[in-house]
Amino acid sequence: MVGKHLSYDIEFLTMDDLDLTGKTVFLRADINSPVDPSTGRLLNTIRIREAAVTIKELSDSKLVVGSHQGRVGNYDYISLREHAEVLKGHVGRSVKFIDDIIGPAAREAIKNLKQGEVLVLDNLRFVAEENFEFSIEEASKTYMIRTLKDYFDACILDAFPAAHRANPSLVGFAEVLPTCAGKLLVQEIRSLVSVLQKLRPPITLVLGGAKVSDRIESLEAIMNSYKVDKILPCGLLGVIFLKVAKNLDVPTGIKDEEKYIKKAEKFLSDFGDVLVFPEDFAVEVNGARKELMVSQLNPEKPILDIGMKTISKYAEIISNSGTVIVSGPPGVYEKRNFEIGTKILFTELANSKALSIASGAHTITALELFGLRDKITHATSAGGALIKFLAGKRLPLFEALKRAAEKWRTSK
Repeated sequence: MVGKHLSYDIEFLTMDDLDLTGKTVFLRADINSPVDPSTGRLLNTIRIREAAVTIKELSDSKLVVGSHQGRVGNYDYISLREHAEVLKGHVGRSVKFIDDIIGPAAREAIKNLKQGEVLVLDNLRFVAEENFEFSIEEASKTYMIRTLKDYFDACILDAFPAAHRANPSLVGFAEVLPTCAGKLLVQEIRSLVSVLQKLRPPITLVLGGAKVSDRIESLEAIMNSYKVDKILPCGLLGVIFLKVAKNLDVPTGIKDEEKYIKKAEKFLSDFGDVLVFPEDFAVEVNGARKELMVSQLNPEKPILDIGMKTISKYAEIISNSGTVIVSGPPGVYEKRNFEIGTKILFTELANSKALSIASGAHTITALELFGLRDKITHATSAGGALIKFLAGKRLPLFEALKRAAEKWRTSK
């Protein structure tokens, strides 16, 4: 047995359990998408295309779609206007957008929806409360939920990539409205459980990307759930571990970096033998790629990719693995000359005999860019949520769905 495999029964309601015909329904989707920092336009619309799966099933409802996009202060903290335009091309019916969420204009637009119409609210994080996490009970009492709940007959939660968050829109409506899981969420869970039952050793984790918090906090739980043989840290996570192991002096730009340094120290103390550290990295010098050994790195040159020595070493480990789980690209694949590590490692994975799980919007974007997505056993746009799912951690979205199901069954 490889590890303590997860089993997950669908313990909540699905769309088949509720009569949604003619009803005004709030669909909490996750169409949060990668954004080009230079133009502010969407780089990839995978999650919007995926959200259309559930929306098409709701052609007899008056549907209001809500999602967050980016984080306050970041370049990807933008309106959902472009998302709504893209969505229109995937659902084949009227899709309206309103640059409001809980104000009079949004409430009037919801009230005037006709059967079959879709209304996309603006970025939910434009409402202050949506940038904080609450208990389910507290979330149901927030101003957002109290303001909008009487405009809806039911709620559908379909945001698996955000399932590890407890923002009001993700857990609050489930406490006050009949609430079920969306089609996409149910498909995702069943497919994941099926794949996880087939894991075979040796297991390798490839962890990259810019998000460190979700990955480093869940690594220990993953190690306790599975017999992981190798962890290949890339991206900012690789830098964090090297700062601890090699006393590396390179800034990461991560808020509360010291907190993650301490977590990395503990992880290295407990599980350091499974980590395979990068040997070299690529930086930009006068517009060109330059590869430096770890000892040559300096604080003035931000790391943009892993170097060829690391790429070769990691590629060999991937080729000899029975299962490979990838979360986050190894480098800044969107930047010319710095896509090399991502392209080579993802190509090695696609051509290997390993069972493969790829997670995260940027990971899927890179796989599609290189024409490799169809060669991956299971590819999901969920990043941090998948890592926590693998680690067996509590996911607030699932908890909210379970509570809603219990209330509904009790009322019958």
